[in-house]
Amino acid sequence: MKDNFSKQATDYSKFRPQYPDEMIEYIISFVVNKFTALDVGTGNGQVAHKLSAYFKKVFATDISQKQLDNAIQAENIIYHNESAEKTFFENSLFDLIVVAQAVHWFDFDLFYKEIYRILKPEGIFAVLGYGLFSTNPDSDKILKHFYYDIVGTYWDSERKYLDENYATIPFPFEEIPAEKFQNQFIWTFEELVGYLQTWSSVQHYISKNNQNPIDLIYDDLKISWQKNDMKVIFPLLLRIGKLNSENTD
Repeated sequence: MKDNFSKQATDYSKFRPQYPDEMIEYIISFVVNKFTALDVGTGNGQVAHKLSAYFKKVFATDISQKQLDNAIQAENIIYHNESAEKTFFENSLFDLIVVAQAVHWFDFDLFYKEIYRILKPEGIFAVLGYGLFSTNPDSDKILKHFYYDIVGTYWDSERKYLDENYATIPFPFEEIPAEKFQNQFIWTFEELVGYLQTWSSVQHYISKNNQNPIDLIYDDLKISWQKNDMKVIFPLLLRIGKLNSENTD
């Protein structure tokens, strides 16, 4: 897994959008027993923290120690700095395993093999994510130019899975048809720029060009943002599955 987020870990914890409670509750509704959960690629721990209200114990892993240093704490959350593809957990431990906005960075074959090892036979596996947000038409025009034309070539190839709404990721599970969710926020201009700053493509651009690409749209975007409704809408991505008995032999 690539570590694209240690550099902006503080901004990540501050500006990355949360998942709505109703989406988390929906996923948990499929879980029979609520003893132990795992949040893989936890980042700032936002999903782990939501799960901690429902499960006796929550483990959360990430390859970025800087991300974990900024993670939300709770008495029943245990954070570990380790890869998604090789964990220290015992076999058939978890009632629920989730991975939010991270599965596209993993080695699918190795990761799914690990899921089959550590998920209970009756357990639930869920992949969450969010695609490119939309906003008012005027700001959208600026932001899409930024996304596709300015930083477009600086996205890692794995970004395509998000652009394809996770529909094309390998998913070797007995899939449960999932409801559709979206997230809406009213963002200040600082929150908007803060979120853009967390994009891996922005960090790649800065590293290569020694210039922040947000500066190229900053003034126009600020004017546009302040004269419109400041509303952002994120399409949320969700796939839910159980272990497929054909793959457990």
